[in-house]
Amino acid sequence: MGTPLDRRGALVRGREALERQAWSDAYARLAAADAEAPLGPADLEGAALAAYLTGRDDACEALWARGHAGRVAEGDHGSAARCAFWLGFPLLLRGEAARGGGWLARARRALDEGGNDCAERGLLLVSDGLETLRAGDAAGALETFEKVEEVGARFADPDVLAFGRLGQGQALIGLGNVRAAVPLLDEAMVAVTAGEVSPIASGVVYCAVLLACRQTFDLARAEEWTSALARWCDAQQDLVPFRGECLVHRAEVLQARGEWPEALAEARKGCDRLAGRSAAGRAHYLCGEVHRLRGAFRDADEAYRAASAHGLQPQPGCALLRLAQGHPEAADSMIRRAAADVSGPARANVLPAVVEIALATGGRDAARLAADELAGIAAAVGATLLNALAAHAQGSVLLSEDDPRAALGRLRDGGLDWRELGAPYEAARTRVATGLACRALGDEESASLELDAARSTFADLGAAPDRQRVERLSGAAAAGGGLTGRELEVLALVAEGRTNGEIAAALVISPHTVRRHLQNVFRKLGVSSRAAATAVAVRSALVPAGRDGVARTDHKRT
Repeated sequence: MGTPLDRRGALVRGREALERQAWSDAYARLAAADAEAPLGPADLEGAALAAYLTGRDDACEALWARGHAGRVAEGDHGSAARCAFWLGFPLLLRGEAARGGGWLARARRALDEGGNDCAERGLLLVSDGLETLRAGDAAGALETFEKVEEVGARFADPDVLAFGRLGQGQALIGLGNVRAAVPLLDEAMVAVTAGEVSPIASGVVYCAVLLACRQTFDLARAEEWTSALARWCDAQQDLVPFRGECLVHRAEVLQARGEWPEALAEARKGCDRLAGRSAAGRAHYLCGEVHRLRGAFRDADEAYRAASAHGLQPQPGCALLRLAQGHPEAADSMIRRAAADVSGPARANVLPAVVEIALATGGRDAARLAADELAGIAAAVGATLLNALAAHAQGSVLLSEDDPRAALGRLRDGGLDWRELGAPYEAARTRVATGLACRALGDEESASLELDAARSTFADLGAAPDRQRVERLSGAAAAGGGLTGRELEVLALVAEGRTNGEIAAALVISPHTVRRHLQNVFRKLGVSSRAAATAVAVRSALVPAGRDGVARTDHKRT
């Protein structure tokens, strides 16, 4: 046993470590003092905080429980309720509804027994508001979180105020009023960055606001607050909670910015930090996305499976992977199911893939419907990212409908938005479609400029499948004076041995239109037969050769 002086020194140094946010040191010192003689309620709360922030969940729960009992014994019912809240609320967030709800019930009992009108009543309303929001009643949740803010303002409690504003922002997003939500979310974050909010509440607010940025497709705001979260985490010595989520948010921003190796590294760290938790699903999904875009299809498949094992549906990435692997029917089935499972603005996460896969499988009407729905969501939300996605989708559909002039206008709108967002991969994809629209209008020089720029970007990113596609498209001009995107599609089906009727069905166009496209192909390639056109196309890598090195030539004319 140590001396009373030893215990006093450990206690003082533990309190000082709390002030420095040196959480591991604080926990070790306070635990040592507690081993000599039981800590009082205030020091138990400090030790519980340090235990939580260093990932010592079992110790944290025991310390909060002792702090709660100590406050009850002192007759301090408000502080007793706060201890019970900080024990129960994180349990609820982790999905442990029974234990979390039990401790929140104890918090309510403490307040009822004390008859307290205090800030802690606002904390308990937070859990009520979240449950209402999760039940789909955004209007009811908004009303509850307005009461939370009122309680926080009345008692000048920064945690309650921040939670009230955060919850109102989340509820307004649920109601589709993003413009009203954003200032509330920013105000909650400003309180956090100013150091007004306690550490546990700060981490919760950070993660919730970044999730809201993802829900509202606000890439610029997500990047800003992700940087702030990273700085906050770095300032908390030995911090364990929130670091995994921070890595995932950072990986998302890095992926959007085209920094794929760095994004993959951060996502992998997130997988390790979040191992065994449902949040790891998002980290695995991000790994799958980077692998897919780089052409590492086997690695992508494994990552998507890991995401699924953690409870996250790996869509639309998995459907797009199947399309890239040459399984369009599987891709179509997967994306249709994924789209049916979501509603409201969240559908914007899958609609671009619906358009891409529908166009690849000949479902032009389905592509048009999805593109128009995406444009409607973009108009309602007003996010630049959504505007860019909608412009690309509608431009791609217009191009498939043989309306290149209208397509070009929409695609150029999207290109401007992607450049504003600093998203090089998506900007390059839009430049490919822009190049095809220019080619269809007979402007081969502009088409070449667009395709060359896109190819350079894909090469820099390591986007091998996209780079190879652009090289094939660029080869069309060198091979035959500039085939349009639709003419290339017809030529590819001719090389497969399809009849005009089969080509018409596959591309959802008339047989007459197929014949017209074939005449243009023959003229541009300088040939007079399907077999000769196929031979030129294979030599120029416009279509793949068969197993024996040549394409099929047993073509029928009808």
